[in-house]
Amino acid sequence: MPQTYTCLHYHLIFSTKNRDPIIAPDMRPRLWEYIGGTVRGLNGIPILVGGTADHVHLLVTLRQIPALADFMRDMKAAASGWVHDTFPEMRKFAWQAGYGAFTVSHSGINAVKAYIANQEEHHRKQTFQDEFREFLRRHEIEFEEKYLWD
Repeated sequence: MPQTYTCLHYHLIFSTKNRDPIIAPDMRPRLWEYIGGTVRGLNGIPILVGGTADHVHLLVTLRQIPALADFMRDMKAAASGWVHDTFPEMRKFAWQAGYGAFTVSHSGINAVKAYIANQEEHHRKQTFQDEFREFLRRHEIEFEEKYLWD
């Protein structure tokens, strides 16, 4: 086959450094919009961006290039740079080093969109840490708690 065809939908999850609750409610729409624009600039398609004070959820469609790790590095660097430029008082703002990346089938897109859209309500009942552990378990990803939050 002379061409390469991909349909790569990802649910991406990452937190602020130390899970500090520093993404203020009035900042979120602007940050989500910036992240969406960055996804487009990196040749991806943002489907939905959302989150809470201490973490972000992205539903995106990516092509085979760039590699996911490169995409995440560049997207997080751009977003933190934007925060520093736009909110100078947040010069210590940073993202946690790691992230979670979970593939989504085409038929599962609407369910993930609903999940991301409901983050505020969801996190009234469950912490980010518990949510992330649940994602790892549901996807049968082995982890050691002592390395999970460094």
